[in-house]
Amino acid sequence: MKHVSLIVPNGEFSITNLDLTRQLFTWVNDNLPDPLFDLKIVGLSSEAHIVGGLYTVKTDCLIDAIDHTDVVIIPAMFGGPQELMEQNAALVPWVEKQYQNGADLVSMCVGAFFLGGMGILNGKRCSTHWGAAEDFRKLFPEVIVEDERIVSESHRIYTSGGALAFTNLLIYLIERYAGREVAIAAAKAYMIDVDRTSQSPFMMFSGQKSHEDKEVLKAQEYIETHFKDKISVEDLCDEIGVGRRTFERRFKSSTTNTIFEYIQRVKIEAAKTELEKGVKTVSQVMFEVGYNDKKAFREIFKRITGMTPVAYKERYTRMQQVA
Repeated sequence: MKHVSLIVPNGEFSITNLDLTRQLFTWVNDNLPDPLFDLKIVGLSSEAHIVGGLYTVKTDCLIDAIDHTDVVIIPAMFGGPQELMEQNAALVPWVEKQYQNGADLVSMCVGAFFLGGMGILNGKRCSTHWGAAEDFRKLFPEVIVEDERIVSESHRIYTSGGALAFTNLLIYLIERYAGREVAIAAAKAYMIDVDRTSQSPFMMFSGQKSHEDKEVLKAQEYIETHFKDKISVEDLCDEIGVGRRTFERRFKSSTTNTIFEYIQRVKIEAAKTELEKGVKTVSQVMFEVGYNDKKAFREIFKRITGMTPVAYKERYTRMQQVA
């Protein structure tokens, strides 16, 4: 039997992460000849009050009562990174000890910021909410952020993408601990899209502008207002009045994208917005955002979003029809 410690941290956290984890692991126990998981809700105090006291979560025991566990699960934790670490300073050595003793570590959504603050993710791959990925990279530059992935696994540390992506992480863990057949059965019971690997279709590109390079910002603004035109790197540098070689390095350092990549992402984000409306054809949208090669547009769109333009349009058109 695997001992699982479901952490109730200090401060605000996702009660959904806790409850659905409890439900799914209990479902697995109920549907096996012998229970697989010994699940304990553990924390730094006997109970936690969240959402302004709207919810109260009671723990089974305090972390000091757990000498050894096989799996540590950390839910999404909300608030400033420094505040999170200060509120949960007593949790850090316990988590480190469990990991050193062989426990798997699991974080959901922005719970990865806690592991990042511990330093335990340095040199390892991880996922987090795509909307928080840029901040995560800046805070923890030694971590390899896979913001397009639903689930990342690295050296016994399992992390998930944003919001409900944690359900895919749970199915992933169930498959690892109980096998593929049980994982598929659990996914069907809870209507979870099994084998979903990318959060790219949900990502919204808003431009990486939390830097102070004024010329790079000027270039970004130029691209975003002229993306329908054919913009070359040379023309952009001439427009900004800078040399190409050094500016390309500055642009990549500030935005994490090359100039060419940034132009593509702005075009594709504009295409996504039009396709979501469901009014124009894919060809019309393609021409509107500055492409004239259907194959090239399809390949770039799929590389960035994980879906073809047709599939993307169909997904959001169906959503509008249902609504």
